[in-house]
Amino acid sequence: MKNHKMYEAEDKMISLISDNYDLLQALGSFGINLGFGDKTVREVCESQNVDTYTFLSIVNFTMNGYKEYDDADRLSIPTLVKYLKAFHTYYLDFQLPFIRKKLVDSLDENDNLARLILKLYDEYAHDIRNHMQYEEKMVFPYVDSLLSGQTNNNYDIETFSKHHKQTDVKLHELKNIIIKYLPSDSHRNSQLTATLYDIYHCEEWLDQHADVEEELLIPAIRHLELKSKQNDVSVKISSMLSKQPDTGETLSDREKDVIICVVQGMTNKEIANHLCISTNTVITHRRNIARKLQIHSPAGLTIYAIVNNLVDIGAVSL
Repeated sequence: MKNHKMYEAEDKMISLISDNYDLLQALGSFGINLGFGDKTVREVCESQNVDTYTFLSIVNFTMNGYKEYDDADRLSIPTLVKYLKAFHTYYLDFQLPFIRKKLVDSLDENDNLARLILKLYDEYAHDIRNHMQYEEKMVFPYVDSLLSGQTNNNYDIETFSKHHKQTDVKLHELKNIIIKYLPSDSHRNSQLTATLYDIYHCEEWLDQHADVEEELLIPAIRHLELKSKQNDVSVKISSMLSKQPDTGETLSDREKDVIICVVQGMTNKEIANHLCISTNTVITHRRNIARKLQIHSPAGLTIYAIVNNLVDIGAVSL
């Protein structure tokens, strides 16, 4: 029986496991070894190089459904990715082959229905492997590139989110077929019951894995993408400043007003109405601005306005 509470850094790690024994499998995904005595969660995590805040965010979410972590910046994305990668390894290299072996041992190889059940399981395993390999080849390298400061205009986490779906439909179907239709003797029935127990656990773990990606990984990467985009703008601003010639001419207050209107996306006519001047005067102001700043595009004027505090970057659609 689970103890539905919010676990904290000063709780003893052994208490978490006593309350929720499923955490034993998760510890391995974090790279946490057993034998930690009566140490607190913080002590165990720090001694085994695991980010405590991220560990507790994942544990509290997977064990008790808490997902209101208070600071996305505090989530360690490398810790989160390490956890997800380790789950892939555990599931593909151990859990799937383990259940298949138990199925083979508990099914009658001369029974046509039994062979079809095994085929259905192999199809499920193939789908899962493809799904996880996609994440290994596309999603995790993309995250690594973001962490290293690189941008990728051909991929983003929204692409993954749109195609992120549950892949355990065949497993659910397999479980129901075994329960409803597979005849067996008492010995095979005991074996099938044990195998079904493992299949139920498989469903839970896979759902849990998908939920961590949906509720923790994807929002964290969206946040990282936004930071990377803002950093990219900052780099462009710095580059522009280094190239911008100093003409010695300053902008008038009215010219600054015109720039702000341009940044807000107004047309010349809209600027004229807003500032109560003629359209020809607006055109003259824009010509003078371009001559003074050597900037001719709305994007360039946007960067200038941000750098010179004419507008706040948070109010600009990047």
